[in-house]
Amino acid sequence: MNKFAQLGQLFMVGIPGKDLDDSTLRLIGERGINNFIIFRRNVDSPAQLSQLCSALKEACLQGKLPPPLIAIDQEGGTVARLPAPFTQFADARQLAGAADPVAALTDYAATCARELVQAGINMNLAPVLDVCPAGQGFFMEKRSLGADPQLVGQLGSQVIEALQAGGVAACAKHFPGLGAARLDPHLQLPVVSRALAEIREIDLVPFQQAIAAGVAAIMTSHTIYEQLDASTPATLSRHILTDLLRMELGFDGLVITDDLEMGAIENERTVAAAAVQAFAAGADLILICHGHDKVCQAYDSLMESISAGGVSLPHCANSLKRLEAVRHRFA
Repeated sequence: MNKFAQLGQLFMVGIPGKDLDDSTLRLIGERGINNFIIFRRNVDSPAQLSQLCSALKEACLQGKLPPPLIAIDQEGGTVARLPAPFTQFADARQLAGAADPVAALTDYAATCARELVQAGINMNLAPVLDVCPAGQGFFMEKRSLGADPQLVGQLGSQVIEALQAGGVAACAKHFPGLGAARLDPHLQLPVVSRALAEIREIDLVPFQQAIAAGVAAIMTSHTIYEQLDASTPATLSRHILTDLLRMELGFDGLVITDDLEMGAIENERTVAAAAVQAFAAGADLILICHGHDKVCQAYDSLMESISAGGVSLPHCANSLKRLEAVRHRFA
């Protein structure tokens, strides 16, 4: 096995439709990619989804790859990929505002974990830990657990513990905090100009609690934080992902990028260039949700960067080790 044989395991990719298609099979067979993300476009019914997940697992097994991580954004409310008869939940904001928010959110997470495991999904890209005031026009308002950092961290940790107790890896997002962003990073690049003291006292607090709660993964934010790194979105910033998240906050779990095909990233550079930059910055898992052509370009660019010494083999080995730890526990 050559030293690049496991490179495909550093990618998580979307699937075009409701069945395992030839393009996805080629990514598995030719590139060794074995992490997938499920969207609404992939779901018809519980039986069909279960069949799709089984087919992905079988294809990875046939390709002599480790069992896949299969992820989904099942936050509830505005961002939920599973239609009825899967349980439908209110937005996180509403659940956090319930008479007993801990009970409401624990019920959401436990039910969610049960249904995901039954379908064959082993990772939920939730909870959102962005601290966001209400009524001020911020993009994340409905998806946020609230405006109080301690409470967001406490409620988020409840969700993390209930999801993971139910056999599903949780993923806290969007580091270092998207609560003060007004623009939607799906479309354009937000800039957060919060003072450094505020970032530390507000945005980082829930992530510190999530790390203490043993969260399996943290997702990056496609946003510029002027006081942390004035020129580079967090997803691509070594200062934010390595210096702050790894070294200062002590997180040694899996760091996953948000989708590199979002406007915030792709308006400024190619997906392939972003993949190399994100990985070099400290991300372990590169998320590309749509174009398989872009997945192949990103794979080739990362391969070239490793060959040229731009990304070191020990760096790759560390990322593979973190992936393996999550896979071992949940897949």
